[in-house]
Amino acid sequence: MAADVHEGGNGERRAAEINASGNGVDHEFLALERELTVLLRRARASSGEIAREVHPDLEPAAYGLLVRLEEHGRQRATELAAYIGVGKATMSRQLRALEDLGLVAREPDPADGRAYLIHLTEEGRTRFRAVRDARRARYVRQLADWDRGEVAELARLLHHLNARSAT
Repeated sequence: MAADVHEGGNGERRAAEINASGNGVDHEFLALERELTVLLRRARASSGEIAREVHPDLEPAAYGLLVRLEEHGRQRATELAAYIGVGKATMSRQLRALEDLGLVAREPDPADGRAYLIHLTEEGRTRFRAVRDARRARYVRQLADWDRGEVAELARLLHHLNARSAT
């Protein structure tokens, strides 16, 4: 039985485990784990750079909050915390930092006077959109030789994975 071979980013060739002995190794899931590990490592490495493009003092983890607010508009902190998968204290700290940078603001929730809705400020929206557009242009360049259907399928599959991971 031949080994599944993957070309690493550094040019090294790595062979996946061989299931010759029938030990239950699932090659598809090993390949998935390997590729997700590379993707996540690269994403983590670039997250600080992306956040600094929005604002020099922005924490890398806070960029996802800006994405969510841009796409879904005003939201309660509890909704943001649930979506991102962090606790109230972490969310409160991140939102306070975003407020201090002038990227988000709070307003009373008309449905519940005790709660607040978080939204992007004009400054936050302008800075976020500039960075998002530049990132999108990079994706277009990186995937220029892909068929649009392949890009759509990748997005669909990643959405499916993210939706499953949230439950």
